[in-house]
Amino acid sequence: MNAVSATDADAATLGTVLGTLETVILGKPEQIRLCLACLLARGHLLIEDVPGVGKTTLAHALAHVLGLAWQRVQFTSDLLPADIIGVSIFDRASQRFNFRQGPIFTQLLLADEVNRASPRTQSALLEAMEERQVSADGTTYPLPEPFFVVATQNPHEQLGTFALPESQLDRFLMRVRLGYPDAAHERELLRGGERRELLSRIAPALSAAAVLRVQRAVRAMHVADALLDYTQALIARTRERSDLKLGLSPRAGQGLLRAAQAWAYLAARPAVLPEDVQAVLPAVVAHRLERRDPAGAGDGDALGREIIRAVPVPP
Repeated sequence: MNAVSATDADAATLGTVLGTLETVILGKPEQIRLCLACLLARGHLLIEDVPGVGKTTLAHALAHVLGLAWQRVQFTSDLLPADIIGVSIFDRASQRFNFRQGPIFTQLLLADEVNRASPRTQSALLEAMEERQVSADGTTYPLPEPFFVVATQNPHEQLGTFALPESQLDRFLMRVRLGYPDAAHERELLRGGERRELLSRIAPALSAAAVLRVQRAVRAMHVADALLDYTQALIARTRERSDLKLGLSPRAGQGLLRAAQAWAYLAARPAVLPEDVQAVLPAVVAHRLERRDPAGAGDGDALGREIIRAVPVPP
């Protein structure tokens, strides 16, 4: 594989994207970089946290700054799959059914509070997220390119939520948590007013065509055999641990490598380094790994850091 790194123009543009997002979501540069890396790696993003910390605002800001067509669906307990995919309506004039596309036919779908919908409705996203197409009434319809799902969810212990099944979680490349702001940035939030008011002022720094081009460049990032060995060792470690219910799937392993390539591309490096894998691994495994004993210490992010410490970096 030939070495590829971000051009000066791409580096400047992506720096603008990150800078713009950081003016909307204050004090969270690492989380913002993870979100952008996730989308550049052609993955879907899950933002999980308590209400009111900026999950939906961040998703809106991503759509604006990337220059993508987007739709928002508020997931509720009475939402039906047809409300997302679309429905066939009988046309009296032509005496046939015509398919009316749902909001999933967009480039960035914001699935707000995705775990408030029933498992049946959540399953409407499975085919779209994996194959970038939907099937209805025996017909398959391709989705626009690029296609991302950016979903927000509230913690499982909150009332009115349904846990996402493993098959659904595995289709999200990363899970990111924003957390509360520190004191200095919270003071700035209190003085600055509503952050969503800034969204209308965001100018697109990219376009759909530019996003696709950067995605191709990310996939072409050089990955040495030693780096592949290290990645495989990390994946194997998750499958060897008896205290975990499941290890990482092959899809998760592929996603981990793509995310590391995107992280390296954002850093304008010509090749992926172990520290790129380490930077993205906690977000890639956070929603996939679960301890057999619920009382075990730490969450998915902590598990990711444990795995990094347990696997030596190749010389």
